[in-house]
Amino acid sequence: MQNRGEEELYKKLHILADAAKYDVACTSSGVSRRGQKGFLGNSCASGICHSFASDGRCISLLKVLQTNHCIYDCKYCLNRTSNDVERTSFTPEELCSLTIEFYKRNYIEGLFLSSGVDRSPAYTMEQMCRSLRLLRSRYHFRGYIHVKAVPGAPEELLTEAGYLADRMSINLELPTAEGMKRLAPNKNHTAILRPMGMVARTIAAHRLALGKDERMERSRGNLYLENSIFSSEQQKKVSVQTPALLQESGTKELYLPADLKKSTEGRSFAAAGQSTQMIIGATDETDYHLLKTTQYLYQKYDLKRVFFSAYVPLNEDTQLPQPGTPVPLLREHRLYQADWLLRYYGFQADELLSADQPNFHEQLDPKCDWALRHLGQFPVEVNQASYDMLLRIPGIGPKSAMRIVYARKNGRVDFDHLKRMGVLLKRAHYFITCQGRMLYPVKLEEKSIFRQMTDLNRKDNWQISRQQSFYQLSLFDDFGVR
Repeated sequence: MQNRGEEELYKKLHILADAAKYDVACTSSGVSRRGQKGFLGNSCASGICHSFASDGRCISLLKVLQTNHCIYDCKYCLNRTSNDVERTSFTPEELCSLTIEFYKRNYIEGLFLSSGVDRSPAYTMEQMCRSLRLLRSRYHFRGYIHVKAVPGAPEELLTEAGYLADRMSINLELPTAEGMKRLAPNKNHTAILRPMGMVARTIAAHRLALGKDERMERSRGNLYLENSIFSSEQQKKVSVQTPALLQESGTKELYLPADLKKSTEGRSFAAAGQSTQMIIGATDETDYHLLKTTQYLYQKYDLKRVFFSAYVPLNEDTQLPQPGTPVPLLREHRLYQADWLLRYYGFQADELLSADQPNFHEQLDPKCDWALRHLGQFPVEVNQASYDMLLRIPGIGPKSAMRIVYARKNGRVDFDHLKRMGVLLKRAHYFITCQGRMLYPVKLEEKSIFRQMTDLNRKDNWQISRQQSFYQLSLFDDFGVR
């Protein structure tokens, strides 16, 4: 039978785990740390194996808030101070005990820790750092930890969190200053972007000290993409193309106080990088604005990942979609597909959308939509096309494009070869030829191909737009952009 203390702890876990489910966390380790005698746990560079609860929570990470008390009144947040919800907090000791006991029972492989802002950013960040410090020092936990940093917290606390955790996140939340002022009047972009810049520079400094490239590692295929947003030429253009609403000022380097050096000795700073999250559907920004902001964040702050969170209408407010309004899940899906194209396919935001066409087509994935708007570049002969052009063909992804490039060194490639290489011919056959011939006679006419391709996607689109549960993303999901 549970005693009163265990019942109270279980109640806290129920409240704070449920409150954390709206924080998107497609976390993977990104670090390789073997088990060590006298310590508990390890972290594998290949990523955490995800399992999913019925309500969509990832149960390979203990995903909780330190507290759901909050001094802010963000209109879109369920935990805002004006909402009448049951409030509670974990003490650092309680959080550590839960994490270790769950790990010993093989329920989890790591911790995802976020929090409401209780009393002040400094107080909240101190509580989170105490939890992480106890896990690493008293409990000798070497497992994966992802922590959400609190904007406005002192630099030394952000520094300590970066050395104690494997990944840090600082949520941008809303992409425009107008939206932030209207829905989150206690927050501003300067307070969010300043620590984001500090974290990015400190990660880069640690990577250089280890003899690595200062930028985060991504797909090897990006080395062959001259137009990639991560290429050196594109980096030079960032200051010119900076969205006006994302200007930061007054940034300076992070530092590590002397009294923290001993407890963090030998640790890399946020070795798995940093990420951020934007809410979509709570304000009226276009997909073009969101994608331009995403591209800028990757280039300026070298983020590991930008997440999109479709707004779930929970609060009654005249400035928000009303409860019962459909969640924009299909729109979120299209943004993730476009995000994948930015990171691994060499596309630019201005190629996918424009001021004249500011939103993605809901019935067609962004890559197919781009191909249909550029039919003059097709059909492409796969035996002659460059690697970056192969990536722009619907149905061909980075792996299959690389396989084609290598296979061409030994002879001609035909459609049977393409199928065995993983090419999705049901999409690709409209846009390619092998040795001058198409798989089927195809008329390169936009309306005809559009009709056939939307029929292919109809079932998936229907399932995405009507799903009732919200699932945890997988780091290795390419969102069907091939």
